[in-house]
Amino acid sequence: MQTTQQQWESNTQESAQEQSIYTIAKKSCIICNSCRYCEGLCAVFPAMERYREFCDVDMDYLANLCHQCSECFYDCQYAPPHEFNVSIPTQFAQIRKESYKNYTFPSFLGKAFDKSAVFCTSLLVLVMFLGFVLSSIMGDSVDLASMEGGNFFAIIPYDYMVGLFSVVGVLVLLSVFVSCLRYAKTIKIPKISLCVLLQTLKDVMTLRYLGGHNSEGCTYPHIERSNMRRVFHHFMAYGFLFCFISTTLAALYSHVLGLFAPYPLFSLPKIFGFVGGIALCLGLIGMLVLKLKADKAIKDSVTIGMDYTLLFMLFVVSASGLALMCFKTSSALPPLLWFHLSCVLTFFVMIPYSKFVHIFYRFLALLKYNAEESL
Repeated sequence: MQTTQQQWESNTQESAQEQSIYTIAKKSCIICNSCRYCEGLCAVFPAMERYREFCDVDMDYLANLCHQCSECFYDCQYAPPHEFNVSIPTQFAQIRKESYKNYTFPSFLGKAFDKSAVFCTSLLVLVMFLGFVLSSIMGDSVDLASMEGGNFFAIIPYDYMVGLFSVVGVLVLLSVFVSCLRYAKTIKIPKISLCVLLQTLKDVMTLRYLGGHNSEGCTYPHIERSNMRRVFHHFMAYGFLFCFISTTLAALYSHVLGLFAPYPLFSLPKIFGFVGGIALCLGLIGMLVLKLKADKAIKDSVTIGMDYTLLFMLFVVSASGLALMCFKTSSALPPLLWFHLSCVLTFFVMIPYSKFVHIFYRFLALLKYNAEESL
């Protein structure tokens, strides 16, 4: 005889086959508006109460406003295995994934990553790696014998490395800009003031809604409150920011000040890169552990593959960057450099088509929420 949980899972699978995730989530939102028990938990529920009917665009907005803390799931009397199947965290996670695909530019790449993130990522790393190897073999100015001290341009030609990163960087920025513009125009952000902008920046920088409604932490990965997810997110976010600052400083030193790599251990590019790499690795390991430990009821099987792929790629990028610093004078430098740069470029290409873009979408969703609250 089937248990109640098994019956619910069977009924949910049949229902999902008949209805789109947008339809299911809209029904949940209507029930939430009727109940309003969770209206004090986060920004999602006051924003939800502004609507009497929901369209797909409203769902795209609300889903990206959600931080998936899952507190509403454990508080909800209509959550699974109840027949109403109100599961805001998992349903909104699927809609977020759909929104990345809906607004991305160009759309065919978004569909490719959505279909098989692991395959596309692996293929990109391989192609990039072979490109760097061939550039080293065929480059006239390359001298592998003079790579002592970590001179990357003694391994890969300067023009090839800078040119490739410049082209990919411009294309990625263009893709992110167009995608965010499409999303912002669709969800219709009201006129914003400086106060609203500053409040939104503060909410983003402090990860306000990952602290739970009483600042004791969110109910992720389990019902017990914890601030660990918020802490690991901070490690990831600021670790990535430090790595970006390190790369920017290195470019400034090289192209503006005429100070060429390799740089001393206690130079600003090295300090920011080392601290950022360590923080990023710690945050990524922590986030991966939390996802593995997460309650199955709040973990969405549809989107988890993309999450793991992004976390893994970010970890490989940061770990291989730290390895370059440790083995810069060894014979392992060329393959390490080829691999690291291949992973960095692949990650750049992934940004508009992976969960990483939620940083921008969530900022825009919070901007709309704060603007409406200020009216």
